[in-house]
Amino acid sequence: MKIVLAPDSFKGSLSAVEASEAMKEGILAVDPGVEIVQAPMADGGEGTTDNVIQAFCGREEYVEIVGPAGKAVIAKYGIFSENKCVIEAAQSSGIMLLKPEERDPLRTTTFGLGQMIKAALDQGCKTFVIGLGGSATNDGGAGMAMALGYGLLDENGCEIPYGGGALGRLAHITTDDVDPRIFQSDFLIACDVRNPLCGENGASFVFGPQKGADAEAVKILDRNLKRFAEIIQRDLHKSIADIPGAGAAGGLGAGTVAFLDGKLAEGVSIIAELSELEAKMQGADLVITGEGKCDSQTINGKTPFGVASLARKNDIPVYIIAGYLGDGIEALYEYGVQKICGIKTDDMTVEYSLANARKLLAGATAKAYREFLKKI
Repeated sequence: MKIVLAPDSFKGSLSAVEASEAMKEGILAVDPGVEIVQAPMADGGEGTTDNVIQAFCGREEYVEIVGPAGKAVIAKYGIFSENKCVIEAAQSSGIMLLKPEERDPLRTTTFGLGQMIKAALDQGCKTFVIGLGGSATNDGGAGMAMALGYGLLDENGCEIPYGGGALGRLAHITTDDVDPRIFQSDFLIACDVRNPLCGENGASFVFGPQKGADAEAVKILDRNLKRFAEIIQRDLHKSIADIPGAGAAGGLGAGTVAFLDGKLAEGVSIIAELSELEAKMQGADLVITGEGKCDSQTINGKTPFGVASLARKNDIPVYIIAGYLGDGIEALYEYGVQKICGIKTDDMTVEYSLANARKLLAGATAKAYREFLKKI
């Protein structure tokens, strides 16, 4: 019997590695002779850096950079497998770094992300995994590009200021001073939305208000991103406006394609490829995945859905074990999931479930495994 364990973290209680260990404990309590393959996962969202560092035995690195409001912040990234790097854009340009009164996508910048990339290049990194969630910006990655040596110039040949509002001044993009190491590296961009860059479904209209943009600012930002895309098309010969995911993180999805030649994909797909999850599934009798909360959002590219899709491709049954079950989980049964188990019961407090997460997850896994054995 071969079982593959591929959970995400259980937010607030267990890392993906810890969750995998708890699941392993539960199975071995039932069947000490079973072959277990552990493959802790992540989907590109919050906590991806920590998950990847633990899963691949990597290390943390810290660097001082320019934060979203132009103030210095200390940002963390991870290095793993010798020359691979994982970066959460939220570490450099995240909304969590700002006070409510500082939220202004007309001025916030992704400059710090470019600085983080340069720091990792200095460490010898050649493959980058960049998660786009949680941004406070709407500059299309312009700040990132400037930090990497791109010239974003106005009609007088001067660099434009930070922020999505300044993109209206952009006249030319130059590449003379771009760090050449960018073109010798691979950039995998973990993107969990499919919005285009501009328009009513684009970055500014959909995500701008939650970043502090009022109705007038949204129109300005959208107009500026459209101009930005036109100049990128003219000067860099890349068409980025209508790429699915271009509007992610205030247009940073488009910027990573334009300036890094980045490849946009669901985060779980990227981590699955890096961890060789499909190869680990070969010959498996069961795959068990999980996350803190399983609900209607799980089907939108979250780890359990990605793992289940890969297992279904290989005709392997999948069980999901989650800390809490919400509405809309029924749709997952259409994608190869055979069983979904929740840990938290109605009479269990949140505090208790978090404090005893490892024990509860081990117990739930043992119970699920026993039920699986009865079916075969």
